[in-house]
Amino acid sequence: MISIDSNSRSVRGARSSHTILLANIGMLVTAMVWGLSFVSTKVLSEGNICMSPVQIYLYRFTLAYIIILCVCHRQILAYSWRDEFLFLLLGMSGGSIYFITENIAVTRTAVANVSLITTLSPLITIFLIGALYRNERPGKWIVMGSVIALFGVALVVFGGTSEASFHPAGDLLALGAAVSFAIYSILIKKINATYSTWFITRKSFFYGIVTAIPFLLMEPEDDLAPFSVLADPRTWANLAFLGLVCSLAAYLLMARAIKIIGPVKANNYLYAQPIVTMIAGMIILNENAGLSGWLGCALIIGGLWLGEALTRHKARD
Repeated sequence: MISIDSNSRSVRGARSSHTILLANIGMLVTAMVWGLSFVSTKVLSEGNICMSPVQIYLYRFTLAYIIILCVCHRQILAYSWRDEFLFLLLGMSGGSIYFITENIAVTRTAVANVSLITTLSPLITIFLIGALYRNERPGKWIVMGSVIALFGVALVVFGGTSEASFHPAGDLLALGAAVSFAIYSILIKKINATYSTWFITRKSFFYGIVTAIPFLLMEPEDDLAPFSVLADPRTWANLAFLGLVCSLAAYLLMARAIKIIGPVKANNYLYAQPIVTMIAGMIILNENAGLSGWLGCALIIGGLWLGEALTRHKARD
């Protein structure tokens, strides 16, 4: 009996380690495709396509919602109106508000700026959780790493005359998107234990689409791209990538990862996002981040990683 119990615990431990590993890999993949999404969004917002930020958001998430509805459609409403309201907030913070501000930011500053500034989302998440839950307040090492990261952001948005230079409107919108996504990460933590990953993703997509429609109605007709742009193969290729990979697959992976490893650890993988964006921006858009951009990127990622690594080391001691 002792041997059987021991083997049983070993199997459970192996399964747990395997699940945690998959969650970490899933978040790494999510960070990489989200890093590419900035470039894809810029392609759709410029040139012959020239879609508005709200149009890009609605097209990509409507496509993702139709697919997920085919898979998850048995339960329509949440268990309570309180939970239904939480899904509304999820749809706004992680959907309409986040992506519309981010998409507008991409049209008003370099994609490298947007990617780097939205990377502050994990940091903002840590401080918001610390403010809401006293037992999860950030330690001094996290604060130290955060200060280094903030210097990195300042270097990116204020330094040099390259593409990654200061564009007030776009950079502030990117910061607003980072705050919005941090709120999403905290809200999803509250509801993850009650509902499945598919249901959470479907509901948040629905409310994200619904709350984005008023933004579309307020846009001048001249700013909207005609339906004829959908005939362009580049339009469909980028929308398919944004809708099926960056929205559907990535959000499912992230919701699952947050359930397994928590919002702070899951969001830490977003630090890899700006590197992917910078490289893709250089190759596809011919954007040059410049020395200040790369130094800022190193400070952001290094500072936040250092703060968490020292915290873990101190905890082991």
